[in-house]
This record gives sequence, C-alpha cells and structure tokens, in this order.
Amino acid sequence: MSVAKDADLELDRDVFMRSLVRELATSLESVVGLEEASGYISLVGQSVGSQLNDAYVRALGVPQMSREQVADVLVDLKQRIKGDFFIIAQDDERIVLGSRSCPFAEKVLGRESMCMMTSNVFGTIAAQNLGYARVELEETIARGSTGCRVVVHLKPELDMDDEPGREYFGDAGQPRAAGMTATDR
Repeated sequence: MSVAKDADLELDRDVFMRSLVRELATSLESVVGLEEASGYISLVGQSVGSQLNDAYVRALGVPQMSREQVADVLVDLKQRIKGDFFIIAQDDERIVLGSRSCPFAEKVLGRESMCMMTSNVFGTIAAQNLGYARVELEETIARGSTGCRVVVHLKPELDMDDEPGREYFGDAGQPRAAGMTATDR
C-alpha cells in the first residue's frame, strides 16, 4: 500500500510559499489588473523593506547605512532568499544590480506584479538610508529575460515625466512610494 509520505512529490515549504505568492499575484492581476496588483504587492514590499532595513541596521550596528553598505545589503538579502543577485556597478548616482535567478524561481514567469517586491524592498532600504531612490526594473525574468537588471537611482531627475521606474523618498525614516510607470509593468 502506498503512503503519501513516500510519494515522489516536489513539495516543501519553499515550493508551497512560492506557489501561494504566485496564485495571489495571479488572482490580483486577473481581478484588478496588472497595475493595481502591482500597487497591492508594493504595499507588502514596502513593509517588508522597512522590516529588513531595521534588521540590517541593527545587525550592522549603524544608525544609517552608507551607499556601499546599502548595495551590499541588497545583494546579501537576495542571496539569502535564493536570488542570485550581484553588483554590476555603483557610484554616487546609482547602484546597478544583476541577477541570474529569482527567489520565486519559475513561479515568477508571466507575473510581473511580483517584481514589485524587489522594487519596493530595494527602494525602501535605499531611501531610508540615502534619502531617495528610483528603482528601474530594466530587465526581469518575469517578463521573459534570462536574468534581471535593476537600477537603483540615487539622485532625483529634474523632469521625472519621462523617467522609468518607481520613486521612494525617505522622510523621517518613513519612505513613501510614488507613482509607477509602464517600465515597472
């Protein structure tokens, strides 16, 4: 007699949680559309970003992180959750990150709203420490690219109407996300 515990089934907590998040994103996208679903996921990402920022600031023993520490933290947090992120370049104006894999693995394919977790976590951490961030998702696995390319701009542009990405502002330690553009989708 076969028993469930001996079944050859690819199911563990990680697979279950990734599936759960994907199905939540799918439901949101089909009910309210991609832009609104991205907005809802952004709220979660902002909250998670604040929590992660607080944890890293405490762990590093600093009141506020430098740009170099922010870049290091963005890579570290993604590495810890199985996202193969790395720094491509960084200077006083931007941090450019790449990734060869997504923490959501295959569950992210076709679910661009899930990328708002990355945008909001990165934007929240950068803005809380550096005062401002605009996160541009240049390439994403969700949109079919072989990897991700994320640019965290650290200086505001004078005319933001044509600039892609989502802005984050640090004021009294509480960033707020600004409007999303078509590039975020």
